[in-house]
Amino acid sequence: MSDITCFGEVLLDEFPEHKKIGGAPLNVGIRLNYFENNVSVISRIGADEDGRGIYEYIKQNGINTDGLQVDDKLKTGTVKVVLDSKGSASYDIMYPRAWDHIELSSTAVKTVKASDAFIYGSLIARTEMSKETLYELLKIASYKIFDVNLRAPYYAKDVLLYLMNQADFIKFNDDEIYEISKMFGSKTIGLEHTIQFMAKKTGTNAICVTKGKHGAVLYIDGVFYHNCGYHIDVVDTVGAGDSFLAGLTNMLLKRAQPQDAIDFACAIGALVASKAGANPEINQKEIELMMTS
Repeated sequence: MSDITCFGEVLLDEFPEHKKIGGAPLNVGIRLNYFENNVSVISRIGADEDGRGIYEYIKQNGINTDGLQVDDKLKTGTVKVVLDSKGSASYDIMYPRAWDHIELSSTAVKTVKASDAFIYGSLIARTEMSKETLYELLKIASYKIFDVNLRAPYYAKDVLLYLMNQADFIKFNDDEIYEISKMFGSKTIGLEHTIQFMAKKTGTNAICVTKGKHGAVLYIDGVFYHNCGYHIDVVDTVGAGDSFLAGLTNMLLKRAQPQDAIDFACAIGALVASKAGANPEINQKEIELMMTS
């Protein structure tokens, strides 16, 4: 069991016919809690009905809410989600929202100092206040996991470089790593060479790249580990990458072999994509069946 802090946006995903509570850091945290880790979330909600609903949801899922701040001016975060015919999602992220103004509190500092791992993304750095709070917390975090989450127009080259340079572990999807590597002058086409380029550029010796239905690649200390994916019928992809990261983080913190970790994480991600919403219920039997299918 590990103590893990997830920092960043908590919000409501608004689908055409329903709403779901989400946000990448919260999605990761909920899945990590399922794996019996002690999880804290540092974020900010509005003093509104949506915010109260998110607070109760987080509490009911066994996550520490001490770092959840309340803003009396800005609304709780919302994202309009549109799914295409294949279940792939596009997002319209409302701005500004409460999570854009996360303050550097004594509670946040204490929580991060006591954590075995600190998970953060790139979207939270779209405003100065939350970005500066993140930068300060990165100074005291012991093990830093960067979940790249490119959402145009909310990212910049200099910020991405700083966040990557601070990380001990970086997770991209394949589109993200190609886009970012080109920003920094990479001419390579192959994925493995691109990963090596980014590892050298950022000084990070642990990188994972997800490839949708084609699985993922894990690079640790100069060695590549592959999973080619699991066959599923996709319902929607919302939260699949978040649960993938949670599964991978859980296994690596438990000192599992990297190949076992990537196989397990891909199974989790596939199961989430086969169900509706970012945080569907998944049991151990389903995971085992997926991994042996």
